[in-house]
Amino acid sequence: MNQFLIADDHPLFREALKGALQNQFEGLEVIESENFEQTLQRLSQYDDLDLLLLDLHMPGNGDLYGLIRIREDHPALPIVVVSGSEDLNVISKVMGYGAMGFIPKASSSQDIVSALQQVLEGESWLPVDIKEQIQDLDGEDRELAQQIASLTPQQYKVLQYLHEGLLNKQIAYELNISEATVKAHITAIFRKLGVYNRTQAVLIASKLQLEPIEAAK
Repeated sequence: MNQFLIADDHPLFREALKGALQNQFEGLEVIESENFEQTLQRLSQYDDLDLLLLDLHMPGNGDLYGLIRIREDHPALPIVVVSGSEDLNVISKVMGYGAMGFIPKASSSQDIVSALQQVLEGESWLPVDIKEQIQDLDGEDRELAQQIASLTPQQYKVLQYLHEGLLNKQIAYELNISEATVKAHITAIFRKLGVYNRTQAVLIASKLQLEPIEAAK
C-alpha cells in the first residue's frame, strides 16, 4: 500500500488530486498539508511516506526554500513538484535541487498518474516538451543551495525580509519577536552563508531567485 503526502494550499485541488490518485493506486493512503510548517509536521509524523507532491507556492514555502529544506532533511523521499508555473529556469532549478519530477497543474490525471508511477520506479519525470530544454545547475547554484539548506525556517524568513529591505525593528514586528532575536538570527545567517553584511546576504537570495515569503495560514 502506497502512502502519499499532498502539500498544497488549495483544498479543491488537493481533493481532486486525491480522488484521481485513489482511483488509480489501489489502497492508497493520502495525507494532506496546506502550508510549509504543516508539511514539516506531517513529514515528522509519517516516516514511511512513498512520495511527496509539493506545491512551490504554498504559504511559508518560500518557493525553492521549501524544496531545498525538505530534500536536505529527507534525502530518501521522492519529491514531485506540482506547479502552475512552467518557467524553464524554475523547472531547471527544481530538478537540480533534487526533485524527481515536475508536473504542471494543467496536466491530465492520466499524465499525473503515469508520472508518479515512473517516479515510484526510481526514474525522474518531466513533460516531453520540457525535458530537452532544461539546463543543469552550475557549481555556484549548487553551493548556494547547500548554504540555504543550512538555514532554519525562521532564519530563512528573516533573510527574505532582509531581501525585501525591512529594518530589524520591522522584521521583529512581522515575526512577533524581539529586535535582539532578529539580530541573533542575522548573525547566524551571515555565518551560515559565509557573508559579512546585509548586501552580501541579499545577493545570495537574489541569485537563487527566491520569492518573497508568504505567512503560513
